[in-house]
Amino acid sequence: MRMTDVTRRLAGLGGAKWEVHLKARDMIAEGADIVEMTIGEPDVPPPSALMDTACRAMLAGRTGYSDGRGEDSLRQTLAARYTHSLGRPIGAENVLCFPGTQTALYAVMMGVAEAGDEVLVGDPMYATYEGVVRSTGAEVVPVPLRPEHGFRMQADDIAERITPQSRAILLTTPHNPTGSILTADDLDAIGALAVQHDLWIISDEVYEQLVFDAAEFMSPLSREAYADRVIVVSSISKSHAAPGFRSGWCIASEAFCDALLPLSETMLFGNQPFIADMTEQAVRDGSSVAAGMRKRFAARAEKLADHLHGATGLRVHRPEAGMFAMIDVSATGMDGDAYAHDLLFNGGVAVMPGSSFGESLRQWVRVALTIDDAEFDKALERIARHANQRAEAVA
Repeated sequence: MRMTDVTRRLAGLGGAKWEVHLKARDMIAEGADIVEMTIGEPDVPPPSALMDTACRAMLAGRTGYSDGRGEDSLRQTLAARYTHSLGRPIGAENVLCFPGTQTALYAVMMGVAEAGDEVLVGDPMYATYEGVVRSTGAEVVPVPLRPEHGFRMQADDIAERITPQSRAILLTTPHNPTGSILTADDLDAIGALAVQHDLWIISDEVYEQLVFDAAEFMSPLSREAYADRVIVVSSISKSHAAPGFRSGWCIASEAFCDALLPLSETMLFGNQPFIADMTEQAVRDGSSVAAGMRKRFAARAEKLADHLHGATGLRVHRPEAGMFAMIDVSATGMDGDAYAHDLLFNGGVAVMPGSSFGESLRQWVRVALTIDDAEFDKALERIARHANQRAEAVA
């Protein structure tokens, strides 16, 4: 039977990126002793108070249709939260609610790009970004995020790739997979380019509340000089350890939200009221679990670097935020794909090849910082032993 162009545009952008992870799961199911560091989910359950609120809301009948923009009380709460954090007025008219950041990003991208357009995206990038852009018919234009710049997107690298077909710049700050955070100077230089070339700036800020103590986050939406072209997407998935509840939003100009509303309503017609009630509480009260996650993930990243630097030829990029760390494996003589497979089969640790996130990470792998400390320590010992065995074999 005939299928549409979108299925062809997205072919190969799904499970193929997760080959090592899926193979590790198969091996574990067969009884193999594998430490899994591929997927980054919060290492704690959602706060019980939020689950209690969702349950009470369901029992109270909050299971009907929602407003197409999302529940008004949630949008008012989000507006107050962003007004406080951005230092400038945000109203409920600037908010649309979605089931998770992924859906928000998909809808937003459909609103800014279409066939024949180009979207500038940092390389490396989160695994679904290419699919989100290609689903619109637009093309991804990778912008290299260089290790020497701390994997932060540079305006000069963007400028070299802008064409008459360019429509948007997709930012992730804090960044997945590298944990880098764009500085105020970075953002202002990027914002100036966006104004000069009439580009949208889409900012995925889902890791905003997992910024480590020594780092500082800033949203491009806080800069009035170009805020009218900024669209922020986020959710409670990471901040409140609630990815399964699928509760997110976009913050943008009133004109953009009004224009996107018919598309949003066509997709889902508002989020679930009982989840909106839980999300309202989460946003209003703040997170009771984010501080603990920040502390644990930062400590594990430091331990990873301290354990591998000097003891092996592996080099760890210290993240500033998030749930992951990057390891440069080029000293092993293998690229990230070969290394990830070799480490899985001969070292008993599953990690993500860097190429799953873009060509610029061909010599890197990504490790999740979300496994418990005992498993994390076991993985460190296995990674170090494997690296030293590889060095002896090469020698």
